[in-house]
Amino acid sequence: MEFKVGDKAVHPAHGVGEVTSIEKKTIAGNDKRFYILKIVDSGMTVMVPTDGVERLGLREVISKREAKKVLDELKKDEVAVTSQPWNRRYREYTEMLKSGSPIEVAKVLRDLSRLRGEKELSFGERRLLEQARNLIVTEVALAQQVNEDRIEKTLDTILG
Repeated sequence: MEFKVGDKAVHPAHGVGEVTSIEKKTIAGNDKRFYILKIVDSGMTVMVPTDGVERLGLREVISKREAKKVLDELKKDEVAVTSQPWNRRYREYTEMLKSGSPIEVAKVLRDLSRLRGEKELSFGERRLLEQARNLIVTEVALAQQVNEDRIEKTLDTILG
């Protein structure tokens, strides 16, 4: 997968970023090309080797149709992770977030939002909930070409 300067790309760990430049660096005597991504949410800059895109899981922003599937996933009644205690759940949710799949991220958001209604979440689970919500809001807003506030309201309606 090739990206150009100005393209939006989704980093599995950091969310949506914009390719601000493509730079060549010499590392251990070898020339390598890197995408320089500025992450939308945090403003952080991330370097991704152009030949490591697939391995890392860097991908294009989802389509409008895929964004609808993500929102539909949030409405489902099922629970993706039933593990107890919280630290085992936390590990499973972390893996789901790292997958980079918007559907997996939606499952984390759905499950943790429901769980929060039933009992107090651990600090780690609250962080995962916030991270999942930010990832979904940013990408779905981009996919549907609406502002993030609108997606926030949609999520509030779906998740209660």
